[in-house]
Amino acid sequence: MSTANVNASTNIAEAGGGEILVRQLELHGVDTVFMVPGESFLPCIDALSTRQQRIRTVTCRQEGGAAYAAEAYGKLSGKPGVCFVTRGPGATNASIGLHVARQDGTPMILFVGQIGSDTTERACFQEVDYRQMFGPVAKWVAQIDRTDRIPEFVARAFAECRSGRPGPVVLALPEDTLWGNAAVADVAPFERAHPRPHAGEIARLEELLAKAERPFVIAGGTGWTDSARADLAAFAERFDLPVGVSWRRHEVFDNRHPNFAGHVGYGTDRALAERIAKADLLISVCSRLDEPTTEGYKLVESPLPRQTLVHIHPDGNELGRVYRPALAINADPVGIAGALAQMRPAAPVRWAGLAKAANADYQRSRIAPDCDSALDMSRICLHMADVLPEDTFVSVGAGNFALFPHRFMQFSHLGTQASPICGSMGYGLPAAIAAKLAFPERETIAFAGDGCFQMTMQEIGTAVQQRLGIVILVCNNQAWGTIRAHQEREYPARSFALDLENPDFAALARSYGVSGEVVEKTEDFAAAFQRARDYAGKNQRPALIELRYDVEYITPDTRLSQITAAAQAANA
Repeated sequence: MSTANVNASTNIAEAGGGEILVRQLELHGVDTVFMVPGESFLPCIDALSTRQQRIRTVTCRQEGGAAYAAEAYGKLSGKPGVCFVTRGPGATNASIGLHVARQDGTPMILFVGQIGSDTTERACFQEVDYRQMFGPVAKWVAQIDRTDRIPEFVARAFAECRSGRPGPVVLALPEDTLWGNAAVADVAPFERAHPRPHAGEIARLEELLAKAERPFVIAGGTGWTDSARADLAAFAERFDLPVGVSWRRHEVFDNRHPNFAGHVGYGTDRALAERIAKADLLISVCSRLDEPTTEGYKLVESPLPRQTLVHIHPDGNELGRVYRPALAINADPVGIAGALAQMRPAAPVRWAGLAKAANADYQRSRIAPDCDSALDMSRICLHMADVLPEDTFVSVGAGNFALFPHRFMQFSHLGTQASPICGSMGYGLPAAIAAKLAFPERETIAFAGDGCFQMTMQEIGTAVQQRLGIVILVCNNQAWGTIRAHQEREYPARSFALDLENPDFAALARSYGVSGEVVEKTEDFAAAFQRARDYAGKNQRPALIELRYDVEYITPDTRLSQITAAAQAANA
């Protein structure tokens, strides 16, 4: 591969495909790349090796972990998370991260090595048509068949993944494209546009507020900035509006703010659910109002909500798709926040005190219920909320264990929380790795269930290799807890195939050369947690605590035996 030739007519140096592609990443502001190496994109790996001071390359242990980490990095940084995987098996493993990015609205670009164009349509070694494979999951899937078109395709990928409702893009890289040479100009980075409401829409919103008696705001989505959050909070204060956050979007509104009403999703506090159901005006700020947020489209019915619905969303195709709103506004968080900042109530609001009452309900929901278990997950999460700095990052995987941190911990800043909206297991540890790389100065905590953790636990090796001081909490109830709860509702006292025989997770951590402890009593947690934090901070290595608790305590408020008894009574 020669990089010395110069095209005389353009005075652009000829370069190899891998060099051209990585040059575009640098131009577009990429500072971190996650990957599992593959021979199909060796020219890219070589080009990355020459930019180690500008682009950090994080080698993961499995493509699912790499894709999760890239998705989390995109979610936290606001820039597209970038992941490289090899063809065939590498791409299929990485698909889980694409699904998270699509459901969560996260900007992400997945580069997939591809067979050479001279062997297509022969079902050759690891051949896959990625347009067919990823078409339903990604916003755009393409294959770069010419070396000289790499800058064009990469520039479009950055535009596509960030425009409207953000999401993942897939670019396949045939071997002959990467090993080919071309003299081609770079394409300048994409400047994201922020759709904004027009004056008539804001006037209509003011009219609806003036007529309301029980308004409620649900904030969610991606693309929030500190100033947009501040504008939303000031709007809520001026109009005395209670604000809830949609499913796993805790960080878009300060949970310590006096107008905060709580987390809306699976495990929603019943007083909060009733408040939303009885609202006469519901303002959804950039949330899709998805199935978890609406409790299966019951709190907000589809297609005709009981509430007067103002639906604000950055993707115009989302508006009117599931719900028929009274007012639809095509705007992203930056665009709508700027408009809300200008709004003032024309007269004293008739619902004065509504936000205070909603916040009082939220504060009550954070009181730990009575629990006779030796290890009480509610009190453990409350302790963490008390002792951790407000800018601590917390990742939460998928499973019933997630209901505890989501209910009892609090998030006051952007970049302090990441959870998969689609409920994808194995997310917690890779997301924590991404967060610690993005915010090395912050403490970083990963929550994982025992089943959840075992899907990506090999990424401990990635954290060790990257010298990342994160604390991993493995919530071990020796079961697929969420499925067990569903099974008891449908087939009471007939549990089957849901028990887990687990390893000693603390010993597993120690085998990686890092700290590992087991905690089985609530009173032992505080000291163990402090030791883990101290170890992670001092040694820049992970510290793991295995929390062993009884599967009977399936949610903060519900016992598994209660679910079984209720199902048996209903079937009697």
